[in-house]
Amino acid sequence: MPHYRDEAIILRTHKLGEVDRILTLLTKNHGQVRAVAKGVRKTSSRFGARLEPFMVADLQLYEGRNLDTVSQVEQLSNYGAPIVADYSTYTAASAMVEAAERMTRESSSSQHYLLLLGALRTLASGAQPSSQVLDSYLLRSLALSGWVPKLDACANCGSIKAASFSIHTGAVCCLDCDIPGSVRLGEDGLGHMQALLIGDWESVSVSKPQVRSSVSGVIAGYLQWQLERGLKSLNHVERV
Repeated sequence: MPHYRDEAIILRTHKLGEVDRILTLLTKNHGQVRAVAKGVRKTSSRFGARLEPFMVADLQLYEGRNLDTVSQVEQLSNYGAPIVADYSTYTAASAMVEAAERMTRESSSSQHYLLLLGALRTLASGAQPSSQVLDSYLLRSLALSGWVPKLDACANCGSIKAASFSIHTGAVCCLDCDIPGSVRLGEDGLGHMQALLIGDWESVSVSKPQVRSSVSGVIAGYLQWQLERGLKSLNHVERV
């Protein structure tokens, strides 16, 4: 069976039998991979602690018929410890990896891996509010998957004074060209979305709480519309 080596973020784990574990991985070069880590639940396992959610590892695997098998592990980053130490950070990270799993099942690129890696690093550092890191990640990952929100001008007349966002189309409109079902966020709300999309944390940090809350709801709705189902983890995220 051919071996291959890749960097991976552990998205999710499941128990298998008495001592094994099934891992859902987002790799840098091979997309989403499901693999078996044999014996990792034994107390004597050399690398069981390196294969927990939110951790980054350099893995050697060999291909299987249904599941690949992990044969070697070298830990690259342990974001798990600081993430699980804080509830709001943990729930945001859980929503991120659930979104990553959903959006990379069929296809992904190294950009998906790098985007999630950067988001987890930022979360673990505590440099930005966890809910805002989550919203930024969700918008960017949607854009990478082909659902790019068009936030710069009204989709109908081209006016730069857009005020509403359409969850169904990802487009914005001005007051004179209101799209049925669009959510009125105002210039402040749309400006906040633009800042989240490009990672302008200076602008994000000065946004008002009510603006952040409204935008978070719109992003969650836009994500649910595109994925045709919401994320379970979002129900537990603390919004700030």
